[in-house]
Amino acid sequence: MRMVKSLLLGTAAGLIAVGGAQAADLPVKAKAVEYVKICSLYGAGFYYIPGSDTCIKLGGYLRAEVALNAGGNYSAQYNGVSAANNRLTNYYSMRAREDLNIDTRTATEYGVVRTYFDAVFTWTTGSYAGAGTGTTAYDSAPAGTSGNGSVSGGALGVYYAFIQFAGFTMGKSVSQFDAPWINYPGNNFDQLVGGSGSTNGVTQFTYTADFGQGVTAAISAQDQTQFFTTNLWNTAGMSTSGVLGGAYGSNDIGGTRSPDLVGMVRVDQAWGLFQASVAAHDNHVGYYGATETTGHPEDKWGWAVQLALSIKNIPTGAGDVINISGVYTDGASRYNFQSLAATSYSMFGSSNAAYQSIGFAGVSDAVFGPGGNLELTKTYGFRGAYTHNWSPYWNTALYGAWAAVNYSSTAKGLICGSAAFATLTGTCNPDFNIGQVGVITRWTPVKNLTFSADFTYSHLDQKYSGAITTGALTSVAKPAATYELKDQDTYSLLLRAQRNW
Repeated sequence: MRMVKSLLLGTAAGLIAVGGAQAADLPVKAKAVEYVKICSLYGAGFYYIPGSDTCIKLGGYLRAEVALNAGGNYSAQYNGVSAANNRLTNYYSMRAREDLNIDTRTATEYGVVRTYFDAVFTWTTGSYAGAGTGTTAYDSAPAGTSGNGSVSGGALGVYYAFIQFAGFTMGKSVSQFDAPWINYPGNNFDQLVGGSGSTNGVTQFTYTADFGQGVTAAISAQDQTQFFTTNLWNTAGMSTSGVLGGAYGSNDIGGTRSPDLVGMVRVDQAWGLFQASVAAHDNHVGYYGATETTGHPEDKWGWAVQLALSIKNIPTGAGDVINISGVYTDGASRYNFQSLAATSYSMFGSSNAAYQSIGFAGVSDAVFGPGGNLELTKTYGFRGAYTHNWSPYWNTALYGAWAAVNYSSTAKGLICGSAAFATLTGTCNPDFNIGQVGVITRWTPVKNLTFSADFTYSHLDQKYSGAITTGALTSVAKPAATYELKDQDTYSLLLRAQRNW
């Protein structure tokens, strides 16, 4: 018995030893390691890229919306088939969009090095366009740089891509001329006039100086070709159909000679902010005729100035704010009719005196005729909004804008003296005003999820009177007829759901 007991104990000891050896060979669960560390240097949402001293933040939004009685997402019925008020006009336009932005920052002996990238992936219903007599089709061409898509198609848009280092900004960013709210003092409506706005970014080389106490100043050279040139009309190319579409000739833009030069001073305080901006814009056209032997007018520099004011902590409620700006331009009209605003108007309505009525107008930087000089176009305007917070979940903004376009007497002579107005009976005056008012209400039931409804009314105050007779306008399915020249009105509604992250 004693021998059996000793044998059993020895066997058990051996098994325990073997088991311990095998256990030593098994993987041991390591202590959790924080592979991605929080970076608190630049605010919430930043993390260190593993293995580096660079901090990164990812952000963006997903948006779904429908625009009713509009020219697209999100614009008004100012021209083309959207303003024809016939069977070619879309009653709605729908869009889904995902925005992605990447912000990186690294501390160096020269200060913080920052890179920023913002892109949008968009799916949009297409626009309807006339393609000739009795023929129409959904537009298959991408509509602009904002990612509007084509026939219910997708598009990629790059809004911002820039480097910041030692006070310099290099790349595609918001214009230094813009107010901090860009195109949106309180609205979602894209086409608000009355000031500059480069929502989609403009390529630039900028130096910004910080003087402390909330005072900053910047000087910038920015690309004029993408957003900051409207039209340079050669009246030799005028036609009646073109005029009624809001174009006073052929757009005769020449090659680039100089970027726009911008200066800005801003004061940020607890009560709000004040900003003053100035810009110089070179107007450079091609030739009087089809070849270089026809000659050309000399360049003329235009300019613009804008003042912007934001007032916070007003007594109507916590978080309420008033944003306003005013602008004057001479030969630099895009600083009033911002990058998403219409520069041609051709709106049809009813008439008791003719087949239908039409209101048409156009915006230019300059006008010229064969052998003549550039005649710069003057504009001025303002826009603003008051936003009131009813509760932490609801707010409403009332907003409005107004802009005026004035042509010189020489430019009026070139335009009104054209054969394009030969059938006009009444007053010829290409000056015009455009006014816009709107109201938007937003509901944020949970953090970063917002539902909004934005209603906008627009009035085109054109200065023509009488009637004009034209041939068929096939692009909008309008017949050869006499049309009354008359002010026009339009309205639109945008319904949007947006989740920020």
